[in-house]
Amino acid sequence: MCDKIKKITIVIILMFALIGCNSVSRKVKVAVIVKSTTSQFFKSVLSGANAASKEYNLDLTFNGPENEEDYATQIKMMEKAIKDDVDAIVLSAIDYRKLVESVEAAVEAGIQVVVIDSDVDSKKVRTRISTDNYEAGKMAGETVLKLQGDKIHLGIVNFDVNTANGQERESGLRKILENDERILSVKTINVQSAVDYTTQATKDILLQYPDINVLVTFNEWTTLGVGYAIEQLEYKDKVSVIGFDNNPVSIQMLEDGIVDALIVQNPFAIGYLGVEEAYHLSRRQSSKENIYTKTVVITKDNMFQEDNQKIVFPFD
Repeated sequence: MCDKIKKITIVIILMFALIGCNSVSRKVKVAVIVKSTTSQFFKSVLSGANAASKEYNLDLTFNGPENEEDYATQIKMMEKAIKDDVDAIVLSAIDYRKLVESVEAAVEAGIQVVVIDSDVDSKKVRTRISTDNYEAGKMAGETVLKLQGDKIHLGIVNFDVNTANGQERESGLRKILENDERILSVKTINVQSAVDYTTQATKDILLQYPDINVLVTFNEWTTLGVGYAIEQLEYKDKVSVIGFDNNPVSIQMLEDGIVDALIVQNPFAIGYLGVEEAYHLSRRQSSKENIYTKTVVITKDNMFQEDNQKIVFPFD
């Protein structure tokens, strides 16, 4: 009888040991959902996310809509991630308010949510990782004020009014410029984050307000669209351009003098840290509430400096 009890006890111990091993060996599932997957910015985010995934041995998915206005598809991707019972979601939100319900549904389901790049209006997000967008906008404003000339007629080409990072960047820009007497006028348009649309909208505002001599724009697609508009109108010597991000085409525009400065972020770090923090949270480890990554102003004069090489030139 004692031998039988011992055997049963051993079997039970082995069963619990196997269950424990299976729970330990199960990979943490992380869903990265971004605003689109086609831009150089988010390709670099993916590179960083993949690097963190390999380091922590995660089960990673990476998805985004075809364009950066399609919040409805992004909501569906959030719903699928919840249904797939992922451990964490890393989100770059298209719409500051329309993604709130999805984010809070994920949290209610026990899923950790990390926001990268572009915020959402929810206090239930555990960690936020991004460029300091307000400070990046101030950097753009300071760059405007370093331009030659004592009369500045400014054009602002921003993207979706419901996307947090664009609005924060514009606020920072305006803060720097608000009391400078050289700013004689400011005209603002909001456009789709699409190159062709931005190109035409930029041409329209330049032709409508011919005094504009400086344009500031806030993301990769709008920077390309503004650059193409300057090219097509042959305004390179008439209008200065301060843009964002480091698409290979916009880098060439910088070399060619079509764009005067680029505010360049660190999307690789954003992707890496987003996934790393998602892993830590899924393991109930402590995490920082806000993490800001490095941003630099790149001009034709400093783009080939050694410290700027890895930041300026995209890599996968």
